[in-house]
Amino acid sequence: MEYVILVDENDQEIGQMEKMEAHEKALLHRAFSIFLFNDKNELLLQQRAHSKYHSGGLWTNTCCSHPRAGETVLEAANRRLMEEMGIEAEMQPEFSFIYRAELDNDLTEYELDHVVLGTFNGEPVINLEEVAAWKYVSMKEIEADMKANPENYTAWFRIVFDEVHNRTRNYAEI
Repeated sequence: MEYVILVDENDQEIGQMEKMEAHEKALLHRAFSIFLFNDKNELLLQQRAHSKYHSGGLWTNTCCSHPRAGETVLEAANRRLMEEMGIEAEMQPEFSFIYRAELDNDLTEYELDHVVLGTFNGEPVINLEEVAAWKYVSMKEIEADMKANPENYTAWFRIVFDEVHNRTRNYAEI
């Protein structure tokens, strides 16, 4: 069984709960979202496996998940990035935010999400139980496609995209 860390709005741990129960009860818990960019400033997107318990088949950021008890956000990010995408990358926590989104299967994401940015130029070796496909895409192309086809993207990715886009404009011409 996988557990999540329940937190208050200041990211102070207040307990743990089985992951599905936390999503059924819509309780605030700690999460992270990884955004890896290549040297062309293209974002590495993943398409979630169709068999995932929510948001299956939707496109999203490079990797996202929940830290385990006793694990820092960066340790968890490195672990899950290897488990899902077969990648090791230099990453750095950039900012965090709280969001709430109603999902399919009567589940709710209510997360204090730590956004982690990094660079990677290779090809991932995806875990097909977690990831259906991947691609590098420019932020401009993603922005245009999300406007035309928002239903193809996860709720959290649509919520955080503009903030990530604004923060990464400084790194390269998009």
